[in-house]
Amino acid sequence: MVYDWFNRQASDDVSTEKVLEEKAEGSEELSSDSSNNQEESSPMNQEESSLEWARNAYARLKAQQEQQKTSQASVEIDSASETALTANVQPELSAQSSSLEAGGSLLEQAALQRQSRQQELEARVEEVSPQLAQQSQFSETSPEPKLGEFDETFAWSAEVLAAQGRKPEKISLEEIDWLGRLRRGLEKTRQGFVKGLLENLGDDPLTPEVLDDLETLLLRADAGVEATDQVLDALRRRMNEEVVDPAEGLRFLKQQLCNLLEAPIQDTGTDLLAPERGRLNIWLFVGVNGVGKTTTLGKLANLAVRSGYSALIAAADTFRAAAVEQVKVWGARSGVPVIANSTANADPAAVVFDAIGAARSKSTDLVLVDTAGRLQTKHNLMEELQKVRRIIDRLAPEARVESLLILDASQGQNGLRQAMAFAQAAALTGVVITKLDGTSRGGVALAVASEARLPIRFIGAGEGIRDLRPFNSFEFVEALLANY
Repeated sequence: MVYDWFNRQASDDVSTEKVLEEKAEGSEELSSDSSNNQEESSPMNQEESSLEWARNAYARLKAQQEQQKTSQASVEIDSASETALTANVQPELSAQSSSLEAGGSLLEQAALQRQSRQQELEARVEEVSPQLAQQSQFSETSPEPKLGEFDETFAWSAEVLAAQGRKPEKISLEEIDWLGRLRRGLEKTRQGFVKGLLENLGDDPLTPEVLDDLETLLLRADAGVEATDQVLDALRRRMNEEVVDPAEGLRFLKQQLCNLLEAPIQDTGTDLLAPERGRLNIWLFVGVNGVGKTTTLGKLANLAVRSGYSALIAAADTFRAAAVEQVKVWGARSGVPVIANSTANADPAAVVFDAIGAARSKSTDLVLVDTAGRLQTKHNLMEELQKVRRIIDRLAPEARVESLLILDASQGQNGLRQAMAFAQAAALTGVVITKLDGTSRGGVALAVASEARLPIRFIGAGEGIRDLRPFNSFEFVEALLANY
């Protein structure tokens, strides 16, 4: 099964879906009977309903995992049979080669042998599934997620998906795995923000003093002045209308944070940034030194391959030592070709020129362009970035171009200033926030959305190759305020 993370959907065959439905049918009947009995005695509250939803989803994922194990075992059996058949054919091939040696000149024999060998290689290449080939290229560095025990983390992840209107049969282990990673990645920000929030909320209705403390917590998390004012103004208006208890105040706070993060995304008219099939897509990655541009590019290349897209990397960071080699390593890990020029101080625009030509010849879906790290105050380097953009516009006017700024969350408000400067020089269309797991300043996402007016497209919450995924404001806020 291929899960398209860019569009948040999985492509699965009908036969597997049938098997899963049959295996889960019994558990559904039992759950429906038990729910009916509970309805006769007392209505099921929301917490029990969410837990039942999570158990149903867990049962389906477990059935799916068992089905995959069965399919894998059958493939191994077929492979063993094919090996035995090949062993039986070997004597026949040896006899043919002996007959070749018996008649004809040495040149004729060599030509026939080369022709026979070429035919064998072509036949073997045609038999290899492209999807299996891609999986084998990064299986060692990016193992598939495994279904663990039904624990509190799984129940929370399932609850987040259920709150978005998802059905148990439509969720994937990929999503459950990512939500767990996101929750762990925001632990430092959550500890600094949420614990202080709970201490101030208590059990009494919201008061102006509580809002003052909330203002301090938001500013300490680097949410920014504008975002903090927007949230507090909304809460004050609500308090003037009615008495707000702590539970309702927390729910309203979540809603305001989501609205703030969603506003620039909705302005673009594109909820999720995804490569457009049948059209050349070019994504440039810009930012200062040390924010993780090359690493982010490598993770996105892996994500593109896993989501069923063809990708190509342009190593246009020709200034930093070993930058090209680092990109090549990431390309090898994800099975993505890399266009590079190892010559010292090579022209980045020339690398992009070659990459566009290669992408067109291979009908590649997505070209990822790594650029040199630069300070927003270095006008000569910013001019070089604009030159790369002009090359793209001239060579591929039909391409869909995205310019993504990579921000290190640990830089806080300094990262916001970078976003404001790059937005003018690099025609930014979005932001990728990295290293959320290593800082308590995850609130910078709110500042980027409210002050820079830039949509957050991806977030990184760990060092692993799977720790970067498309941004979802609802999931981000729920992970930020998990269990509270």
